[in-house]
Amino acid sequence: MTETLWFLVVGGVLILMGLASSTFKRLPISTAMCYLAIGFALGPGAANLLHIDLVSDASLLRRITEVAMLVSLFAIGLRLRVPPTDRIWILPVRLGLIAMILTVVLLTLLGVYGLGLAWGPSILLSAMLAPTDPVLAHDVQVETPGDIDLLRFSLTGEGGLNDGIALPFALLGIAVCRYEASPGEALRWTFAAQATWGIAGALATGWLLGELSVRLVAYLRTRHGEALGPEGFFALGLIALSYGVAELLHTYAFLAVFAAGLATRRVEQKKSGDKSVGEAVGKVDTDDLGATAADPDRAHAFMAERVHGFTIELERIAEVAIMLMVGAALATFWRDLLTWRVAALLIGLFFIARPLAVETSLIGSCAASGQRRLMSWFGIRGVGSFYYLLYALEHAPHDAAEPLVPLVIATITASVIIHGITATPLMKRYQRTTAQG
Repeated sequence: MTETLWFLVVGGVLILMGLASSTFKRLPISTAMCYLAIGFALGPGAANLLHIDLVSDASLLRRITEVAMLVSLFAIGLRLRVPPTDRIWILPVRLGLIAMILTVVLLTLLGVYGLGLAWGPSILLSAMLAPTDPVLAHDVQVETPGDIDLLRFSLTGEGGLNDGIALPFALLGIAVCRYEASPGEALRWTFAAQATWGIAGALATGWLLGELSVRLVAYLRTRHGEALGPEGFFALGLIALSYGVAELLHTYAFLAVFAAGLATRRVEQKKSGDKSVGEAVGKVDTDDLGATAADPDRAHAFMAERVHGFTIELERIAEVAIMLMVGAALATFWRDLLTWRVAALLIGLFFIARPLAVETSLIGSCAASGQRRLMSWFGIRGVGSFYYLLYALEHAPHDAAEPLVPLVIATITASVIIHGITATPLMKRYQRTTAQG
């Protein structure tokens, strides 16, 4: 595609979706479905304008997808305005850790004994498909900071946690693939220790950086009238800093960025006390934003909300880019999706592995039966799975990773469509039931 056509397509898509955003809220259709369809239409076999080579361009595409994931995870952390010691966190931790591990186990067994894959590709496939998506699940996530609806909070927190926790399983899958390709290459059984440090170190690193950064900026603003620059710079800087430090310490950068978002919101919450975000910010004079930013009683809430609004916009742009790429890849591989293996995988994931993993992980929890069923259903797969697919294409043996491409693209496509169609009516029904209860 020429540069001119890129500008025309991207500009037209952004304006169209901006004009139609309110319409999508009323219809059983998601914006991701539209981006996917547009990417498919632009890809090979249709307009033939957008060409995506997942194998040769894996490194570049992974970086783009990684940036989208980092922005989204930071935004998710900013939405969860609940202390880390609150008991409501038990459910997302169960879903993000226990349910994900169970999903990996079940999908690995399905891959080996149902799809006829070797152990390495099976583990790798399960690592790609086990994490739920933090980018595409707008309709089922926390809508505003301070929302503590158990269903929304659990699904949002799960998406923030399991995208980082999936990394050790992807690394294990790659190691087993290499061992199966070259049996002389030794397997190192240090994944448990590495995973423990990767998770704990990332959460601690991100939280510390987030809290120190917010406190420093707030101190300079309220005490000295300095650091009154754009909050977008602060957001991007904190994301990049958390990522870089996590990488240097060999921890999981996704979790570090998520924790930085949580810490940013937590500092604001402690300063605001019992006030809602809107009450804490109060009336803002648009002609003198500096006065609000430097007000000791409103500085933390004002900064957190400005950062949150900035990252939300970036998240929406990232969704456009990633879904266009997935749609173009779908246009390339769609014939390979029409197989019994794809059908078996979709049925096994959406109707067996996900429900069984969720129900098992939530045994003894406070979630109602209706909430559990919706948590079981809304295991949305999307950008996270696409990222780990590209990661595998970049690092795993090609003969092990490339056959997994149609399976992952099919799962993402199916999830975008079926969850996009069902999200609006099911969540409206859930809200009516909750209001009546």
